Amino acid sequence: VPPSLRRTHGRRSEGQGVSLYIPQSAINATVEEDILLSVEYSCHGVPTIEWRYTSNWGVQKIVEWKPGTQANISQSHKDRVCTFDNGSIQLFSVGVRDSGYYVITVTESLGSSQFGTIVLHVSEILYEDLHFVAVFLAFLTAVAAMLISLMWVCNKCAYKFQRKRRHKLKESTTEEIELQDVEC
Repeated sequence: VPPSLRRTHGRRSEGQGVSLYIPQSAINATVEEDILLSVEYSCHGVPTIEWRYTSNWGVQKIVEWKPGTQANISQSHKDRVCTFDNGSIQLFSVGVRDSGYYVITVTESLGSSQFGTIVLHVSEILYEDLHFVAVFLAFLTAVAAMLISLMWVCNKCAYKFQRKRRHKLKESTTEEIELQDVEC
């Protein structure tokens, strides 16, 4: 993404020696989705990156690491988080309980730091979606029933038409036989 577009589509924060860019500050997701909390930073040296989760139940540390080293992931997020050297994290199989504010803090070795926030809203599959599917299936069933009925009516009409035709053929052959008898 060119720098000119970054400034218009995301949020950039700059401290003394740390610059932090968040392309998407609000994310809507559904249950069981994997979510990428995407950020980019720049600074002098190797920084310490920390993610915290804030909700109605309090603040909880998710992960802390220095790019190129092993991440220190909290027990509550073990096997649910993947870290990237650009500061981004991925949350696997999110639930409604994961809704809240995710705060990243990037601190460089000289002590200057910068933080940013991403709001995540996780919702369950909505009843309206299931309602739409049910209505659509009912509509398909009604169309199928009408087509089957139409085929049955066409079949009956074709059968009656064939019976009338056979009956007329019998009458015409009988008339020919009677005419032949008269001529003799």
